[in-house]
Amino acid sequence: MAIEKILSVGIDIGTSTTQAVFSSIAMDNTAGYFQVPRVTIVQKDVVYKSRIYETPLISRSLIDGEGVRKIVEGEFEKAGYRASDTQTGAVIITGEAARKENAAVVLDKLSSFAGEFVVSTAGPDLEAIIAGKGSGAWQHSLDENVPVVNLDIGGGTSNIVEFRDGKAVSKGCVDIGGRNIRFDGRGTVTHISEGAAAVIADMNLPIREGEKAEEKELENLCRRMAELLWELIGGRTSPLLEKIRTPGSSIYRAGAPKTVFFSGGVADCIYSPQEDERAYGDIGVLLGRAIRSCPEYGYYKEMKPAETIRATVVGAGSYMTSVSGSTIYYSRKELFPQKNLPVLEISDEWKSCLAGDGKALEERIRWFMNQMDTDRLMLLVPGMIHMGYQELKSAAKAVSEAAGILPEDKPLIICLEADYAKALGQTIRLFMKERDIICIDSLHVEQDDYVDIGAPIMNGIVVPVVIKTLIFG
Repeated sequence: MAIEKILSVGIDIGTSTTQAVFSSIAMDNTAGYFQVPRVTIVQKDVVYKSRIYETPLISRSLIDGEGVRKIVEGEFEKAGYRASDTQTGAVIITGEAARKENAAVVLDKLSSFAGEFVVSTAGPDLEAIIAGKGSGAWQHSLDENVPVVNLDIGGGTSNIVEFRDGKAVSKGCVDIGGRNIRFDGRGTVTHISEGAAAVIADMNLPIREGEKAEEKELENLCRRMAELLWELIGGRTSPLLEKIRTPGSSIYRAGAPKTVFFSGGVADCIYSPQEDERAYGDIGVLLGRAIRSCPEYGYYKEMKPAETIRATVVGAGSYMTSVSGSTIYYSRKELFPQKNLPVLEISDEWKSCLAGDGKALEERIRWFMNQMDTDRLMLLVPGMIHMGYQELKSAAKAVSEAAGILPEDKPLIICLEADYAKALGQTIRLFMKERDIICIDSLHVEQDDYVDIGAPIMNGIVVPVVIKTLIFG
């Protein structure tokens, strides 16, 4: 089986900037002859980076959806691709932009434009992980076997994640960013974010919208913001730090990191300090300078990332996609793509199914659909449980009975960590001849994740999958 390549597009709509990155993802069957196929991603290459645009806004609370669409449409043309060329990827609305009133509308427009399987996601914790992968922090934790922190400082928020052996062990987000305060050409303050306002009030600084701010006051503010970020990196906490924690984000719990990566737009101002304090009409330069001037800057090993301002978009386009196992089952190819499937773990209920009793599973499905207000979901069977034929048959019968609670037009979708999806799917089909079925395996998914499944590739033996920890966090 020859190596197959798919095109992945990452689109990042941030508080300050919007950009796109196109990546080529190569997959190959790495199993030997006379073995069950094992398809893995063998190479990821960025093939085109867009220019970085200022995010178009209609007002402070409204993203200009048409403006964003025109940017992305133009970059597809410059890159030499059509929307139909895109097989996978991610649209990420990040930072304060994720809290704009019409974020969902913008995502919907871009998803329909940018190929059949572009993922629509947002959420501060997920953004932290994506940026950490795009910056190189995730890979560094694997290569050097050390705990690594990535702090992604954008226009409105700062996302933090700690990786150990390639796993995200802690993450969080606070409302500190380079665009928290903005100025016009005369130096008058035109915007103060809620996060900046909280710090200003705590310090009792005379910085107000509609007035000119003294350089000394802005430096004091940025110095305090920098101290708060170093507190965050060190795992310390304070009432003020908690006050500016981004809604929907986790509380970051630091381990013992010795290596720190900075990414995001402000990272460029940390690694390459500029003389013009208001070069971008905001406090980004001052904040970068303040972070570098803090004593803590010398306590950690500094690693300049492969990507700074592009870390999130590179991570979205190149690192979010994985592939299923090669022993999957689906009743019809037309069932794909499946987007934003909420995951329901059925560990205890699965044990009952193995004994031939599907009542507990039926109750669990009913509860989940009521709680989530959804009529579509993915059942997760965790662990590497292997079964004999009789157990497989009993489980298939029990699942088919429990699945009767699902609407008739919705497929039964199951994800297993162990690699027997094809056998399970085919056996369930014996009991549910009218119901569509998707059964995939060899994936590590968790309760409360959301999953997107793309159309089958590699002659139909695997499907591309994107696992998302938060949606509209």
